[in-house]
Amino acid sequence: MFEQLTIASHTGSYLVDFDDQVLEQLNADPPADTHFIIDDYVAEIYASDLDNVLASASVLRIKAHEDNKSLECFPAYVTHLVDHGIRRDHTLMAIGGGIIQDITCFLSATLLRGIEWRFLPTTLLAQADSCIGSKSSINSGGTKNILGTFTPPREIVISSRFLETLDERDVRSGIGEMLKVHAIDSPASFDNMASDFDRLQSDPALMGKRLRRALQVKKAYIETDEFDRGPRNIFNYGHSFGHAIEAATAFQIPHGIAVTIGMDMANAAAVHFGAGTDAHRQRMRPVLAANFRGFEQTPIPTDTFIAAISRDKKNIGSGQLTLILPNRDGIIEKGVYANDTSFVNFCGDYLASGRA
Repeated sequence: MFEQLTIASHTGSYLVDFDDQVLEQLNADPPADTHFIIDDYVAEIYASDLDNVLASASVLRIKAHEDNKSLECFPAYVTHLVDHGIRRDHTLMAIGGGIIQDITCFLSATLLRGIEWRFLPTTLLAQADSCIGSKSSINSGGTKNILGTFTPPREIVISSRFLETLDERDVRSGIGEMLKVHAIDSPASFDNMASDFDRLQSDPALMGKRLRRALQVKKAYIETDEFDRGPRNIFNYGHSFGHAIEAATAFQIPHGIAVTIGMDMANAAAVHFGAGTDAHRQRMRPVLAANFRGFEQTPIPTDTFIAAISRDKKNIGSGQLTLILPNRDGIIEKGVYANDTSFVNFCGDYLASGRA
């Protein structure tokens, strides 16, 4: 396996370990002071591997649907934990992908004013990107990711075994985030990742190498800007557009694939605004298009899309959008752009035919 990573944070350092035997080790002797918060689907398909964990005194199984990380759901989660004797010296253990991560991280920060948590990410998207960085993102009402905290786990353990049971859409969702991180690293890094694209799903060692590299790139940014006030903003590349695509399609498009479309749309927007060049858009487009194949014709209503991107929490003023776009050298940068009729028309044209 790969060498562990150590991530510095405001609460102290935490580890990212790579261990394909973690399920056996955890299930052999589940800690008595741990409350398990588990993706219901993961609990089903790994029922025999997690039988002792699932028989523990406190197990909260949650279906990993976007609606279930809405603030309105949290009273039921808190009630479960209180009814099962939660104490400040206990630990929350998240087993699942990004939705389970967000729920557990938010509970960890707010329940009893702070409880330690650990994370066993089971999706490629969570393993390659969201598992580090401390952030939770919670929906409220109709607004996505409007609430959150910065609460790092004490430990993250990554097992490649979980990738064996993901469907292709979920694998490509994770690859979308990996492409994003490599693009942020440099144009050359993105091109190297693109050259490996066709072999990633058939070569576990190559997948692991690219996954760890993505975490290394992100580590440098989050250690410099853990609270997302400056340089780390760059990791929203593809996300302003991607989140709006998710909202406009009622989450019919998986997150990392929506981000992949969002990167392509950001590259096109860079050309529209004169910030970037079509040469960089065309350089990146083949691998992005390959990763979002099958979603080229998914309807994305322009009005709903514009309403969603206009509510993006990164925006700083009326009539303006804060967007992460490639510059003329292909370097990903943050800028402020007009949310005007010309931009609305650009979005309508792209959403209608730009993905084809």
